[in-house]
Amino acid sequence: MSGIFVTASGTEIGKTFVTRALILQLRANGRRVHALKPVATGFEPGAGEPGDAELLLHALGRDADAGSIAHVTPWRFRNPLSPDMAAARERMSIPFHDLVAFCGEDNGADVTLIEGIGGVMVPLDGEHTVLDWIVALRAPALLVVGSYLGTLSHTLTAAGMLRASGVEIAGIIVNESPEQPVPAEETAAVIARFTGDVPIRILPRVDAPEDAPDLLPLVTPFL
Repeated sequence: MSGIFVTASGTEIGKTFVTRALILQLRANGRRVHALKPVATGFEPGAGEPGDAELLLHALGRDADAGSIAHVTPWRFRNPLSPDMAAARERMSIPFHDLVAFCGEDNGADVTLIEGIGGVMVPLDGEHTVLDWIVALRAPALLVVGSYLGTLSHTLTAAGMLRASGVEIAGIIVNESPEQPVPAEETAAVIARFTGDVPIRILPRVDAPEDAPDLLPLVTPFL
């Protein structure tokens, strides 16, 4: 089983949308794919809008009942905060070694997409960040970023932290932001000057993951 970690330069950048697009494209390519969103905050069942776990399950072609949601996202917290803060408010914690072991379980798929939470440096507990999680899994990372004002610093900081920790960056996906100071192509060109041979793809603003451009070239080298 191959594992690919989907992370981002910050929160609400588009990790779930990208993960759903990849699920659909991998399935259409005949791959057996599984997806996990092990940690979620701001989790409100029955709030009306489907949560990340439900969206991933729908992309996988599975029912989003309570049992399947718990299997995809075992650590769920109500407050929309960083995982360490959200867990503390419920007098809980996220056992780091259990989290890593959960992501490494054999599920019979050709590839497992592991969607992180927030950005690369979001704290999971008192000692570990999302970056530590990626390192422990020894997984290549897809870095999802925006095209908003300020994204260059956020993107290059996230990419630099991943590289400094020995994480292979499978690709950078520039997900077009609702407001951007320049075209996404210009932002991508600047990022490319500083990230060398890391593949970069632009994800234009589309209505559904089914409409996303082909992202498979970013992940097929790792399957």
